[in-house]
Amino acid sequence: MGLPADGHPVRVAAVSLAEGFIQDGYVRIKGAFPQEVAHACRDALWAQIACSPTEPGTWTTPVIRLGYQEGSPFEQAVNTPVLHAAFDSLVGVDRWLPRTDLGTFVVRFPSNLPSGDDGWHIDASFPPADPDQREDPFQWRVNVNSRGRALLMLFLFTDVTEADAPTRLRVGSHTDVARILAPHGDPGLTVLAASEAAASGTADHPVACATGNTGDVYLCHPFLLHAAQAHHGTAPRILAQPPLHPRGWINTSFDPVAGTSPLELAIKVALRTTA
Repeated sequence: MGLPADGHPVRVAAVSLAEGFIQDGYVRIKGAFPQEVAHACRDALWAQIACSPTEPGTWTTPVIRLGYQEGSPFEQAVNTPVLHAAFDSLVGVDRWLPRTDLGTFVVRFPSNLPSGDDGWHIDASFPPADPDQREDPFQWRVNVNSRGRALLMLFLFTDVTEADAPTRLRVGSHTDVARILAPHGDPGLTVLAASEAAASGTADHPVACATGNTGDVYLCHPFLLHAAQAHHGTAPRILAQPPLHPRGWINTSFDPVAGTSPLELAIKVALRTTA
């Protein structure tokens, strides 16, 4: 890849970011938020959990999930200049909604007990039309336009090695999911049906692990298959997994559109391969 006409390094980085995202379905942003902010967030989280980060005897379950965490320092973590620039590059300038929270948190502990949540899946984007089904998370839906979701984000609040239950990512699976969803139009599929179809059809894809340092963030295409795994390390692992919501509609038509984002282009490229 050559330099842009003006040779500006920021533009080179943006192009590399887009290429990796379109091809693999994810990119890692190193040092996306400050470690001191991560430490403050961890302190706030541990104050809500009836166990200690330094006392293994209190780690009696393989996983604890915490609800949406709002306010400072959580709002600081998701609103750094580095992340905003990455959102602009992948989703488009003024085409995403700022967050004031970091969604749900997952704390995993070293354990030989099954966690029961390690299946391959994609995340849901919008509720079912039937209000009676909305309490069932498996009935939530996803469609080829990724209504309601622009990115899946993985925020590392602890250092994560291969032993520390890094999230598994099925490289390139976002293109398979786009093809699975396309015939179902705007209604799409339930997240359970889409995940099952994609998991069985992408078993031969390579798997990457979301390892990294505290403050790193993985920005994933909303169609990327991912899965948890057992924790074989020595210390708790803390991860936030909020969505980034789009502003307006995501355009995945075949017609050329000036300024098409990598988010949209990844879907269009997948669908063109079947045309």
